[in-house]
Amino acid sequence: MNFRRTRAMARKEFLHILRDRRSLLMALAVPLVLLLLVGYALSLDVDRIPTYIYDQDRTPESRELLARFEGSRYFQILGYTDNYRDIELRVDRSECLLGVVVPHRYAQDLLAGRESHVQLLLDGSDSNTASIARGYAETVTAAYGAELQSNAQNRRAGAKIPPPVDVRLRVWYNADLRSKNFIVPGLIAVIIMIIAALITSLTVAREWETGTMEQLLSTPLRPAELLLGKLSAFFVVGLADMLMTIVAAITIFGVPLRGSVWFVFLSSCIFLFGALCWGILVSTLARSQLLAYQMGLLTSFLPAFLLSGFIYATENMPVVIQAVTYLVPARYFVTLIKGAFLKGTGFAVLWGEVVILLVYAGLVFLLATRKLRVKVA
Repeated sequence: MNFRRTRAMARKEFLHILRDRRSLLMALAVPLVLLLLVGYALSLDVDRIPTYIYDQDRTPESRELLARFEGSRYFQILGYTDNYRDIELRVDRSECLLGVVVPHRYAQDLLAGRESHVQLLLDGSDSNTASIARGYAETVTAAYGAELQSNAQNRRAGAKIPPPVDVRLRVWYNADLRSKNFIVPGLIAVIIMIIAALITSLTVAREWETGTMEQLLSTPLRPAELLLGKLSAFFVVGLADMLMTIVAAITIFGVPLRGSVWFVFLSSCIFLFGALCWGILVSTLARSQLLAYQMGLLTSFLPAFLLSGFIYATENMPVVIQAVTYLVPARYFVTLIKGAFLKGTGFAVLWGEVVILLVYAGLVFLLATRKLRVKVA
């Protein structure tokens, strides 16, 4: 390994990047644009559910129940109706997600201690959203019903009867239950993987297409020196993207960084180096820039987005797919960065993921070097 030759190769790549200002601007702007678009557009929060109400009972108890829906931030009362057909029509037009129907004798049954019913009409087209909306509505009705029954018992007993169980809810790590706090850190991992793999997947293929690879092969450059020289230039660009997205996550989206800044930085550098090495490996496998771009996109975006646990929990996937996720490096980095941001965990807890990323980066670099040496031969 000759440092002088590696430095000369890095200088060549730096000059090429600086001269191609449009590509440099795209490499720096695309990660921030992706973070803003996906961060704001993608939300798992289910609130302000469009709701229509049909009150058949028309009693103070039913009106008090419906007032609970109106006072909740999870429901947006669009109006009242006096028939089922109106609710069905609005559900068919996707104007309404939930219909709340309070039947006759609701208050009478509830105050008498008998089982009372409230009908919930849900648009189940989106099963996940419908399930969450049903849970919110059932919680509101159950809480109000329990309160009325408790008050009735207190009146009959002549004294206040304490509830048998005092439930106190405490949410760790994301007390406000903001989906942005969950999505944005994982989104950083996905963006780094995509950008790093794509900007390097074209570099060696471009050398073959332009005919400059033959000139490089005529020099004393070794494959490892060639790769390290190219990687060092793109590492600086990737590092700028990484820092920019992390700062945007903290300042724009308000995601708390509870862990060590240095731990986040060093683990991100390890992951970035591995992603860049993967792009170089893809580039050595394809001498066409189009093929290299397609391979880079296919092997970086889809696994990082779908199989890393960024949005979809890997525990809920089929067993075969869960086994495949262990081969996706973004899975380990998503665990690292979410743990550092939300839980404040560091190397003492996440050392296994750090070691796996180190092994991955070293293995991919060796494979890229070996593959380039075979092509040179």
